[in-house]
Amino acid sequence: MSKVAIMGFGNPVRSDDVVGIYVIEKLQKELKDNSDVSIFDMGTGAFEVLFGLKGHDKIILVDAVVNTSEPIGSIFKVPAEEVLRTPENNPLVFLHSIKWDQALSYAKKILREDYPEDIQVYLIAIEETKMDIQLSKTVQDAGDKVYDYIMEELKQIEVV
Repeated sequence: MSKVAIMGFGNPVRSDDVVGIYVIEKLQKELKDNSDVSIFDMGTGAFEVLFGLKGHDKIILVDAVVNTSEPIGSIFKVPAEEVLRTPENNPLVFLHSIKWDQALSYAKKILREDYPEDIQVYLIAIEETKMDIQLSKTVQDAGDKVYDYIMEELKQIEVV
């Protein structure tokens, strides 16, 4: 049986940017008693969470992406090769603003041989990042689809 880490990224006061957090909050409600799935809110103070990835066989990430020139709510499943690169070493990364590519880069450096190779990234196209706590209906619907995709994947690998 696999152990899976799911990481949601986003800023809760930046409108549609919160979609990654929206997805993991839904997953937390559904999977709260499942010891084979760890769910991490990467929205704030996320750096210390990276140490919690040790011992996981798979990582799934969810985040918003802007400027894709695709319709708002479009979903992209990025292959692992896109994120497996040389660890970033940037002293200017702020703990409250770490993004998924930075998180993976630092996790790879921290975990070394314990870094899982099975990594999937779901990106949801957004446009609105103004100061607002409201998630748009289009992006919320896309978040619901990503939630469904993740739940189906967890069923296929038999962790739910």
